[in-house]
Amino acid sequence: MTRILAIDTSTAWCSVALSLGDKSPILRHELVSAGASQLLLPLVEKLLEEANIGLNELDAIAVGIGPGAFTGVRLGVAAVQGLAISCDLPILPVASLDAIAAQLIKTTHFKNAKPSHFVIAIDARMDEIYWAKYESPGRQQDLAKRIGNIHLSKPEQLDLTEVQFVAGSAIEVYGDRLFANTTLASNALDAQIHLTALGILDCAIQGFNEGRQIHVRELEPLYVRDKVALTTQERLEALK
Repeated sequence: MTRILAIDTSTAWCSVALSLGDKSPILRHELVSAGASQLLLPLVEKLLEEANIGLNELDAIAVGIGPGAFTGVRLGVAAVQGLAISCDLPILPVASLDAIAAQLIKTTHFKNAKPSHFVIAIDARMDEIYWAKYESPGRQQDLAKRIGNIHLSKPEQLDLTEVQFVAGSAIEVYGDRLFANTTLASNALDAQIHLTALGILDCAIQGFNEGRQIHVRELEPLYVRDKVALTTQERLEALK
């Protein structure tokens, strides 16, 4: 029985899930905003107690490495580093958009739409979005395949070529700006889906089965944005 603990704090939610082989996974998902640092480890402890297993009985720990809120991503990575080192456990890093895609393909809305290709697009703040294209799985038990890298761009620069479905928080935040070059019907959109540790867990289980675990020393956040502030000159130029 594969036992994987999954953690994500890259959003305003503190999310923890635990796989227990053939049994349904256990999820604890709480809106905490800036309080995740106080909640995360007690939440992990309660989850393990509920499953009646110890940390050292896990096969691996999975963590959302972003992109997402800088502080939240760092918190999750640091917490997992400490947990993994304490019991010499391997790590399964998961990109946040991949996890959302894993959740999306299970929804009735998505299944009814039957898209061959889709986009996950989330709000990146600073008038930008994180987005990636995916190919829908051919078999029900498979995950969606990401096509290329995760991108950072203005909403109007979202590439919807050959895309039949869009999901993620960017829809509600930026609306029609996402569809400057392509129009999609309302039944081809999902603005409500958001990241939970269940999506992290789905990706991690596949990664574990494929032997993609890493050592804790290799764990790093995924930073798609390498610049978080404008210089004075850049701010002045933007006002012209």
